[in-house]
Amino acid sequence: MSFFTMVVLAAMFATVAALATGLSSMVANHQVGHADSVHWMIRRVEFQAVAILLVLVAVYFAG
Repeated sequence: MSFFTMVVLAAMFATVAALATGLSSMVANHQVGHADSVHWMIRRVEFQAVAILLVLVAVYFAG
């Protein structure tokens, strides 16, 4: 397994973990839970952006 594959997989797992944490915070019925869910959803978007950039870099260097 190449370095880029491992890094992209790590970014993918971080995205899924942020999604799961954000959803579980969203289910909470209190103000802190909703504020925390927004924080985790922003992190999810950031992790997705990193994952996409890493895939583009991997494709560029592979070709």
